[in-house]
Amino acid sequence: MEALHIIGEEHQSLAAILHAIRFMLKEISAGRLEADIKLFQAMVHYLDAYAEKRHHPKEDLLFRRLPERTGEGAEALAKLGQQHAAAPQRMAALEGALASYVADHGRFKEFAQAFDIYAEFYREHMMLEEDEVLPLLRTHLTADDWVELDAAFRAEMQTKSGKDGAAEDFSALFSRLVECAPAPIGFGPRPFGN
Repeated sequence: MEALHIIGEEHQSLAAILHAIRFMLKEISAGRLEADIKLFQAMVHYLDAYAEKRHHPKEDLLFRRLPERTGEGAEALAKLGQQHAAAPQRMAALEGALASYVADHGRFKEFAQAFDIYAEFYREHMMLEEDEVLPLLRTHLTADDWVELDAAFRAEMQTKSGKDGAAEDFSALFSRLVECAPAPIGFGPRPFGN
């Protein structure tokens, strides 16, 4: 069940980024922190490139097995499938709000609202997965299923690790985001440079 461990770790990383952005938005609103536009851009990029485009396909690989083993969870799986498919529209709304804020700093509240909508969606999305679907996978998938899925996950992680320069190194990006995010959620604040 290494695949479930990987999904869990990825959920924790994504939750950390969501929490960091929410914290920074509150601190900026309260006048205790200066906005780091490049850090916001990097964090939103992480949410798109990692969460939506790399994490969700792995989940889809897992979730496709469940209907082969049980009829339980069909409604949750259908909802998750729709949510995964709607990722481009969801990200376009968040990226559009960020671009508007970058162009006009007076549009901070619009970006904060767009982020709150995204973060609330993502929180509920992960809860649906963790509370309903992942327990069903643990119960109904066979040992052979797990051997195959674990191998597929390891191969995906190796080929897309970014260590060879062929893909983005999300582990390194996550570390940079933590280095630049303000304390107590990160080690900064430090400007996020390109």
